[in-house]
Amino acid sequence: MRPRVQSILTRVRWTLFDIVLWPAALGAATVLRLDFGLPREYSQGLLTAAILAAALQLVLGWLTGPYGINHELGSFEETGDLARTTILVGAAVAVLVAATPYVVLPRSVPVTGTVLALAFMFAARFVVRSRRARKRHHLEDMRRAVVFGAGSGGRILVESLARDPESGLLAVAMIDDDPMKQRLRIAGSRVRGKSSAIAAVAAKYEADTLIIATPSASAETVRKVSALATSAGLSVLVLPPVRDLFGNRPRASDLHDLDVADLLGRQRIDLDMAAISEHLSGRRVLVTGAGGSIGSELCRQIARFFPAELYMLDRDESGLHGTQMSIEGHALLESESLVLCDIRDPEDVLDAFRRTRPEIVFHAAALKHLTLLERHPAEAMKTNIIGTQNVLAAAREVGVTTFVNISTDKAANPSCVLGYSKRVAERLTAAADQLEPAARYVSVRFGNVLGSRGSVVVGFTEQIRNGGPVTVTHPDVERYFMLIPEACQLVLQAGTIGAGGEVMVLDMGTPVKIVDVARTMIHIAGRPEVEIVYTGLRPGEKLSEELFTPGEEIVRSEHPMITQVSVPGLAPRELSHAPSSRGDGEAVRRWMARTAAVDTMHHAS
Repeated sequence: MRPRVQSILTRVRWTLFDIVLWPAALGAATVLRLDFGLPREYSQGLLTAAILAAALQLVLGWLTGPYGINHELGSFEETGDLARTTILVGAAVAVLVAATPYVVLPRSVPVTGTVLALAFMFAARFVVRSRRARKRHHLEDMRRAVVFGAGSGGRILVESLARDPESGLLAVAMIDDDPMKQRLRIAGSRVRGKSSAIAAVAAKYEADTLIIATPSASAETVRKVSALATSAGLSVLVLPPVRDLFGNRPRASDLHDLDVADLLGRQRIDLDMAAISEHLSGRRVLVTGAGGSIGSELCRQIARFFPAELYMLDRDESGLHGTQMSIEGHALLESESLVLCDIRDPEDVLDAFRRTRPEIVFHAAALKHLTLLERHPAEAMKTNIIGTQNVLAAAREVGVTTFVNISTDKAANPSCVLGYSKRVAERLTAAADQLEPAARYVSVRFGNVLGSRGSVVVGFTEQIRNGGPVTVTHPDVERYFMLIPEACQLVLQAGTIGAGGEVMVLDMGTPVKIVDVARTMIHIAGRPEVEIVYTGLRPGEKLSEELFTPGEEIVRSEHPMITQVSVPGLAPRELSHAPSSRGDGEAVRRWMARTAAVDTMHHAS
């Protein structure tokens, strides 16, 4: 039978049921009022009132009430419409009884009858809905799930599972750490304890799956609950953050298997979209390193704010091809917005800036692999320092109004070539701001981003695919993590705040042990045989990264997830004192270390 026809027949059945309820409810109210008797003088009035109530319920119910719309059975919308219609019908009968001689009945009967009719209508719908939910308990091929979270997200999800047998999931119990929600019952499922009881509840109800149904859950909560589920032998499904839910109403189809992003990057970020839009819309924007992980995501997000022009600069033609494809849906490489250029070449950079005349620049081009740069410090010098200065000089030449340099947490109290070079780049950016009082030059500092090329997650994925071992430098090494889109959103926000010259530091949440990431990925992949091997810390590597250098004065910004610190400027002429990048690599390393370690407070003064 067609869904539309089935819907109409269902509504007709409920209409007939509700119409029949009115005579029964009014009869019961009359009998109760008259001490379980029914004198003959009231029989005609009762019959007239019952016919009138049934007719009004029919007409009003289809014109403005619950029968004219395909409501979900027992939903808030249906019960609201039903209550309004039934109360109007009762009020009409009450007026006739009180104000006319045509319906002879005790005056309390319409009131009591309305209450009884409405109670019967609600009860019938509740029973039918509950029976439908319980029928699913007999389906043997369904996964039995314990749902963590009895808030609004969990409530809507459990109700959705109860209505959708095609989901393949059966909610057999719920878990919530809120004492006020213990013993709460939702769509046939009851809260059976707190998160510490996950294993016991799963065993009692023969569950094989845990659903984390708290869209606003922090990464720490997801890690804690998923660890308890894993130890209990449960597979884990996760409801995405609210921002990723279509219409913000959780459904079974929104669930996905637990992944590393859930464990490390569920921060809620509230942006001042109006400020970002005002900053970018109608402006000429240029992104260096546009073919890389951060640069390409910046381009995708900037494009949504309708800049006058978006120029994408990179020396990697394949990277530019991928970025254009992701934004425009094609990659013919014929657009003037694509700029093939190496930031190490000052003449080419200046020529590119003169042709494009950008007003806003996001400088994301850099070399970033710590171990490789330790072996080749001159390469870090040429790209991260001299390349940055080339871009800064070109920006000043064409009158850029906002310049955002993408830095790294390794620039805070640096101990490696990568950190030294990015710290010097921060200082060069601060110096450019001092030379251009009409413009704003800032740096943005953040840590590891999930999914970027060369990230630990990508490396672990390949090692697990090959059967291991997974290599971790040290059991206690930990890092800050953030999702690429979230990091780029905050970069755009940072570009709208601050007076210039500062380093804007993004809130990276709580650092996570790398070995925990490895263990989680091995579990998710279903490869318990894969071993973890410790290789020892690499030269220049820290056990824990820092976001601030000792001595830096930390100041809150306009955004709660962005703080700012001042760094001493480094005049471009100081680069003339650096050793040749074609000479001794160790001499280059020592110069970068000295330049990066200049006393912050002394130079700031």
